[in-house]
Amino acid sequence: MDQDFDAIIIGAGQAGPPLAGRLTATGMKVALIERKLVGGTCVNTGCMPTKALVASAYAAHLARRQDLGIVAGDVRVDMAAVAARAQRVASDARGRNETWLEAMEGLTLFRGHARLTGPGAVAVDDSVLHAPRIFLNVGGRASVPDMPGVGDVPHLDNTDMVALDRLPEHLVIVGGSYIGLEFAQMFARFGARVTVVERAPRLIAREDPEISDMIRHILELEGVTVRTDANCIAFRPHSAGVAVSVDCNSGDPEVIGSDILLAVGRRPNTDDLGLETAGVRMDERGYIIVDDKLQTTVSGIWALGDCNGRGAFTHTAYNDYEIIAANLLDGDDRGVSQRVPGYALYTDPPLGRAGLTETEARAKGHDVMVSTRPMSRVGRAVERGETLGMMKIIADRATRHILGAAFLGTGGDEAIHGILDTMSARQPFDTLRWAVPVHPTVSELIPTLLVELNESGMQ
Repeated sequence: MDQDFDAIIIGAGQAGPPLAGRLTATGMKVALIERKLVGGTCVNTGCMPTKALVASAYAAHLARRQDLGIVAGDVRVDMAAVAARAQRVASDARGRNETWLEAMEGLTLFRGHARLTGPGAVAVDDSVLHAPRIFLNVGGRASVPDMPGVGDVPHLDNTDMVALDRLPEHLVIVGGSYIGLEFAQMFARFGARVTVVERAPRLIAREDPEISDMIRHILELEGVTVRTDANCIAFRPHSAGVAVSVDCNSGDPEVIGSDILLAVGRRPNTDDLGLETAGVRMDERGYIIVDDKLQTTVSGIWALGDCNGRGAFTHTAYNDYEIIAANLLDGDDRGVSQRVPGYALYTDPPLGRAGLTETEARAKGHDVMVSTRPMSRVGRAVERGETLGMMKIIADRATRHILGAAFLGTGGDEAIHGILDTMSARQPFDTLRWAVPVHPTVSELIPTLLVELNESGMQ
């Protein structure tokens, strides 16, 4: 059965539903196709359930602390209840999205697997849908690394972890980046023995060395074992679970774990979408090639969210929707190149990041100014008894514009927005330097850091 629409959206992740709302509000007839769960990765297996788990882990950690004068007694973690709460947070959010979409006038929600059959045609089950505008919002999934023996042993990914209702005896996490480190700390706080195995010389290698080293220090203080320089990762079955060969420069050459979490990156859901049939080009990793306006190589087809390789976060996916809606509906001229990159690592304390690292800024030829401050000199951190971490701002000497910042410390994920806002407004740091922030907060140290910008930093 053929059906005609004004627009077709494939995927009900973070960008698809709000775009459907904007399009239908103009009177367009819109089809939204979802083959699995409304809400995408963030709602179902990413942000919402993982941050619910982080909250439970923080509660357990806080209850065990003795330095605040509160005696809670023995702390017991009920993993079944923890997992149930995380799933409830996700299902409630998904239900709200479904209710909103089902009531949206002008929208038809299809449940099934969509495939492009031409530049303006999409097949879903027994129907073929036609529209002059097609928006691809198909997201991504966890990658399975091509490592020896990986197919011979059971392993978990992030989807499995948010539904895990038991405590692993020894969780071995392969991958020392953002997803792996969040799970490492939370499961250590739940009571599991945790080992992180990373092939690179240090954790989250895209960050500056002092940030990476501090995060490692924080994790090791909580009992997480970190094995970097793991230059020969391989797997084999073991009577106690799985044996992971690491062959590092120091330490045992093999780690025995009860459970393995693979956290080595993600891949786009583009391999079964029929892109070749429609002439939509992908890069060598499977990401859909788009221009600054998120237009694919085929006129009338756009790609949003994780599948376009232009951002791997919920907030960048949502901004993709905003860019497309502004250009198509509001007569604006917005592009991805105008976006200031920002993100957070939700360990405790969290890492809030904006713009370039110092390493990246120097590599681009900037004459950098750097200012740093340990969290032990931040009043809010001292009051909370959470003094691990540091604040760092990088600026360009000639333009006096902020190039980037890293706030690793309590409240860092919120305080970083002062930097992001200033960078987005294209204002020199002198403007922010004269702000009068509220005391006592972490953000109140931003003007102080700007006053102290100097030539120090990495050489």
